[in-house]
Amino acid sequence: MTVRTRFAPSPTGMLHLGGARTALFNWLWARNQGGKFILRIEDTDKERSTLESVDEILASLKWLGLEWDEGPFFQSQRTALYDQKVEHLLREGKAYRCYCTKEELDASRAALEAAGKKPMYNRACRDKGLGDPLQPHVVRIKAPLTGITSFTDSLRGVVEFNNAELDDFVIRRTDGGVMYNFVVVVDDAEMGIAHVIRGDDHLANTPKQILLYKALGYGIPRFTHVSMILGPDKKRLSKRHGAESVMAYRDMGYLPDAMLNCFARMGWGFGNQEIFTRQELIEKFSLDKITMSPAVFDIAKLDSINMQHMKITPDAELARLALPFLRKTRPDATAEKLAAIVPLLKERSRTLVELAAGAEWFFTKDVVYQPDAAAKFLAEKARPALEASIAAIDAAPVMGHNELKGAFTDLAAKLGMGLKDIAQPVRVALTGGTVSPGIFEMMEVLGKEETVRRLTAALNR
Repeated sequence: MTVRTRFAPSPTGMLHLGGARTALFNWLWARNQGGKFILRIEDTDKERSTLESVDEILASLKWLGLEWDEGPFFQSQRTALYDQKVEHLLREGKAYRCYCTKEELDASRAALEAAGKKPMYNRACRDKGLGDPLQPHVVRIKAPLTGITSFTDSLRGVVEFNNAELDDFVIRRTDGGVMYNFVVVVDDAEMGIAHVIRGDDHLANTPKQILLYKALGYGIPRFTHVSMILGPDKKRLSKRHGAESVMAYRDMGYLPDAMLNCFARMGWGFGNQEIFTRQELIEKFSLDKITMSPAVFDIAKLDSINMQHMKITPDAELARLALPFLRKTRPDATAEKLAAIVPLLKERSRTLVELAAGAEWFFTKDVVYQPDAAAKFLAEKARPALEASIAAIDAAPVMGHNELKGAFTDLAAKLGMGLKDIAQPVRVALTGGTVSPGIFEMMEVLGKEETVRRLTAALNR
């Protein structure tokens, strides 16, 4: 049997980290098993669902590279199927029309609460027959009154619910809209979803859904309820917190493969391995390696993972990814020139934003000196070092960093100075600041003409 998993977000906001991890686990399991990954948009909440959210969710998944095999399917376009299934349950006596008014329901619940009982529907319409379909009503499922509803969770084993605690819950509202627990069962069954991997916040929905699977004559899928993701304060991440949306991390300069690596390590592991390529995740992922303990999102851990992924990304590809960030301040920058200095920056950059910021010096025409750096390293006492540096570079037959280092080492000995006493004025002259890649590597990339021009400009100031 072909494994079929699904990701079914509600388009009521941005795709957050918890949702992205759920999508990843489903995608990885399908890819690991040679199966299919289905995308379904659960947009039955007409008031809160928006096209903007749909676009953002699709863009987030595409950026992460979680391509889907079928879909996206929209629940709002499948109402005829849902109505057909509701009518089927009514005909078979497994569901019934409820005509109780809001006032009657409120009074009944209040009485139960006053008696210290769970405020459930009192099932007043359960045995009254189908009634008039033209009168305002909801449709409720006939839940069993006794016994146990159980299922086997991949992580938790057998989970049981007492049927006496289950309500005759609504599956279709008065306005004809169908409810979440009903449509998700119909869709999963009709789409052949045999593995449901989702957050443990859906655990309470599972017994209701199992009742519906049975009532509709569907087979029951294999459930895996994964722990929620906690923030550094040990509280659950908020779906509506903008800083926790996937696209926010894209804009902060993180790589999609690093995000997937981070998501996977939040609740899943493979020995002591921390860094995974996308292909390694696919090959090594399994449901039995998912942990039950809540995962904690740590931005410092993401920084570390992203830095490692930047190191293993080819220079040309890294330049292509960093170029949009660099062009915010250096609009004339090109990927080809950026690729030349990526090797100087990738070992020290945590994000594409940091890499782009570190590359600005290379594309500037007029170096802007940091006041403190200029006051300390470009004062009159630096003149001999700069003049000698210009002469040494002019005389250099090769602008290789090893050759330049040798020439400057000899120069420092000749002047009776430490190498750092020459290097820091040169660094500030070339970049404007005191923190940069190695000066000899920078001079090699800049070339003789540009290096001399910048040193001369610093000398003339």
